[in-house]
Amino acid sequence: MLLPRARHEHDAAMSKTCPRVLSIAGSDSGGGAGIQADIRTISNLGGHAMTAITGITVQNSVGVTAAELMTPELVLAQVKAVVDDFGVDAIKIGMLGSPEIALAVAGFLKSLRDVPVIFDPVMVATSGAALADERTVAAFQGLIPLSSLVTPNLDEMERLGGESVIADYSVPFLVKGGHGDDGQSASVIDRLVDMHGEQERWEGSRIVTRHSHGTGCTLSAAIATYLGHGESLSDAIGKAREYVRASLKAAPGYGAGHGPMGVPRL
Repeated sequence: MLLPRARHEHDAAMSKTCPRVLSIAGSDSGGGAGIQADIRTISNLGGHAMTAITGITVQNSVGVTAAELMTPELVLAQVKAVVDDFGVDAIKIGMLGSPEIALAVAGFLKSLRDVPVIFDPVMVATSGAALADERTVAAFQGLIPLSSLVTPNLDEMERLGGESVIADYSVPFLVKGGHGDDGQSASVIDRLVDMHGEQERWEGSRIVTRHSHGTGCTLSAAIATYLGHGESLSDAIGKAREYVRASLKAAPGYGAGHGPMGVPRL
């Protein structure tokens, strides 16, 4: 049995090889996105996945047919239960579902020091179902300054106020271009933008497939895990993008609609 000091030193050493990554997000019963995609990604990339479920969705590859949110108190209880016991090396935030949950999570983040936080401002499911109303999107303003990186797609960036609002924050945004041109362009460009303008961009050929459910969740979870491993932000984004591309190519082909991606061999 490890004494308290020895346990702390052991946990710190282990976190360098198996980072503790917390996902605060919703559950996807189809397993393509949300908590399920995050656990799969974090685990496959050598991290220890911890979760705080914000809501339960009833969905498959065709769409979302029902959803029920957790209370803010229950979300925070999950967060504190794992962080107080295990510690945390990185956090990924996905679907929050209500302004009350968003504000509760923001309150928790204010107590953290030196933990990278990746905020994926989930607003709409791949099927088109709304996952955040206007009040919830407005509450995101309290989360953005507490994040290390925000990862909106083009539509989400517009709902946040357009790229001009990035200048109001000292936080970089990874503006994802996969949904641009209605998915018809031959290439996909993702841009790292901060208050000083564009800092870096990544471009790759578009992988044509309808089995792309969970790309945003997987990307943000992968970035968080790589940061937990000690990678720089630029390297974490680059590696996470390649991981998503490999996941798209490994899609098993399940479902009649936007099916889940696969688990690539590393």
